[in-house]
Amino acid sequence: MREAGLIEKLRDLGHNVEDRGDLNFDVFKDDPRNYVLNPKAVGAATKKVSKAVEQAVRDNKLTVTLGGDHSISIGTIHGHARAEPNLCLLWIDAHADINTPLTTPSGNIHGTPLSFLVNQLKDTIPWAALPSFDWLQPCLNITDIAFVGLRDLDPGERYILQKFNITSFSIHEVDRFGIHEVIARSLEAVNPKGDRPIHMSFDIDSVDPAATGATGTPVPGGLTFREGMFIAEHVYRTGLLSALDLVEVNPEVGSRQDKVNTVMTAVEVLTACLGKKREGNLLPGYQLPMP
Repeated sequence: MREAGLIEKLRDLGHNVEDRGDLNFDVFKDDPRNYVLNPKAVGAATKKVSKAVEQAVRDNKLTVTLGGDHSISIGTIHGHARAEPNLCLLWIDAHADINTPLTTPSGNIHGTPLSFLVNQLKDTIPWAALPSFDWLQPCLNITDIAFVGLRDLDPGERYILQKFNITSFSIHEVDRFGIHEVIARSLEAVNPKGDRPIHMSFDIDSVDPAATGATGTPVPGGLTFREGMFIAEHVYRTGLLSALDLVEVNPEVGSRQDKVNTVMTAVEVLTACLGKKREGNLLPGYQLPMP
């Protein structure tokens, strides 16, 4: 995304962009494979992510995290919440990623991040078997979360969403009501007074793989490119976006065209989240040149 000109595009929108660089993560050769894959590595990595995001938010920066595996959102949301405890969360994804370590069929931690963060699920986490997460305190309530674009849920996730009546809009509701109504209802549910900072965690696989084939877990029948752009533009216009994750872009998979399309889609969505308008932008102070 950097190589595709993301930072230059944001600066062209008038933003003062500070690139804080990549975070380097440790690898643990003795990482256990019980409950979730590689918990030592992910626990240490998300702790580092949390500290970096917390600092950026405390520095009064609108904080963008470019990531791979969606498990990084354990850190991004935790760090954001430490700086902005009143945040609400829009989770834009084909998957709910709210399995607990004991319900996940795959054992992949990228399907479990929200269960680590939600207060109502803290008793379902085998914390004693996951000492690398001893730094983590749940920081969300179920009423803080709205899901958009869901279309591939495991039984445990479906149970959790129904048991706690979590705001969620599958791709069926997007088809039924339209993306404008879905986003309006989502924001009304989690931010009815319009006074809470928004954390948006946008998984590129929420968009149909026709436009985003270079991702790890593509699911047919997703959001269109235009629907993804509408979400980004609508959230920007609230003026409340405080932190943004853009995850699961993986140029190591898919065809060459898949890679080009996926990176292009990610950059377009991200710049729309930060003010790029499809109808065109007028920068402050612009005047027609005179002969």
